[in-house]
Amino acid sequence: MNIDFVAAFFVGLMGAGHCIGMCGGISAVISMNASTSRFPKWQFIVCYNIGRLLSYSIFGAVIGGVFVSIASASQSYSALVYLRIFAGLLMCLLALYITNWWKGLIYIELLGKKLWHYISPLTKPLLPLKSPFHAVPFGFLWGWLPCGLVYSTLSWAAVSGNAINGSLLMLSFGLGTLPAMLLVGLGAEALKKWLNHVVTKNISGLLLMGYGLQTIYIALNQLS
Repeated sequence: MNIDFVAAFFVGLMGAGHCIGMCGGISAVISMNASTSRFPKWQFIVCYNIGRLLSYSIFGAVIGGVFVSIASASQSYSALVYLRIFAGLLMCLLALYITNWWKGLIYIELLGKKLWHYISPLTKPLLPLKSPFHAVPFGFLWGWLPCGLVYSTLSWAAVSGNAINGSLLMLSFGLGTLPAMLLVGLGAEALKKWLNHVVTKNISGLLLMGYGLQTIYIALNQLS
């Protein structure tokens, strides 16, 4: 699992350009909020991201715990191997999505939008953010934003073996997205342009594709 944690961190790091596109509007909301607050902007940005990472960690714990419990109850751990193959396939789809070679993963995001329809109204009472502390639950709720990058990593957490590993894997992924989200939230436009550059996206996509194919290969060997 140590290798998986490192890999999850790099998935978040390489997919950060996509995160910026998904959450760019949130940075604008926080910036506008901070301009009328006695608290500095960076405190809102940090607390928002703490909430977001907390959300990912809880997702991972729930998903990892549920799937290993199902496998244990059915006494069929080969199901986890098949699920790992599925996770590898999602990683490959994510690679195609990040590089803009094929946007098939958007259909999975559309499924998440049905859930987001019920969660998004919960964020409105938190605005305007009265203090950085209020940005924590705001970030936690926005962690549910439909995102193919998050969903792909969650499928990986499902085969992590237990709730703790699932939580740590999603936390590693979240930490990978953190540098870009913090810097862009604080106005580092040069970083945003670099992350969204076609060369950066293609290199990131190829690396993700390689890891997805390796995941599938290892899982197939476990079945043989």
